Amino acid sequence: METAKVGIREFRADLAEYIASRTPVAVTRHGQTVGYFIPTQGQVDADLAALKRASKTLDQILAARGVDVDAVVADFKAVRKQARPRIKRKPKPA
Repeated sequence: METAKVGIREFRADLAEYIASRTPVAVTRHGQTVGYFIPTQGQVDADLAALKRASKTLDQILAARGVDVDAVVADFKAVRKQARPRIKRKPKPA
């Protein structure tokens, strides 16, 4: 199945069309894929079961390769924090 690539603004503007579609969409920001939208067509139970099987398979692959998921998450958070520092917002006056 072909995956369409769309910018995040286009995705937000045409969200209703993507929901009605059966085609997965790769959402991009500045040309980099930031997420995927995979529409479901009323097959929630089957899709949930498929996602659980995929999750178990991924867990097995990561375990076989000795990947520490917690370390990967910590690395991701550290890189993300460096790349985009948070803006501290001032509290609104009461």
